[in-house]
Amino acid sequence: MTLSRDDVAHVALLARLGLSGDEMEHLGSELDAILRAIDKLNEVDTSAVAETAQVGGLVNVWREDEPSESIGADRALANAPDREDGMFRVGAIQE
Repeated sequence: MTLSRDDVAHVALLARLGLSGDEMEHLGSELDAILRAIDKLNEVDTSAVAETAQVGGLVNVWREDEPSESIGADRALANAPDREDGMFRVGAIQE
């Protein structure tokens, strides 16, 4: 499958990418190579392979929930760009 320049421009628009002409050519050839690799995978007979949503075992990688000392408000606010009365100050979302 060969992508046209319009196809590449459409994908770039969907991804909100502003691409120059050279970038469109370069990424177009890369996308084309990816699609060729996927086409190659489609040639593999997978009829004997059961469908699965997870290829590996699920493992909980979270740490144990153990109480510890708080870092404190002063340290938490140390890098805050704006603060007021010991709290983060952020701009209004709605007026």
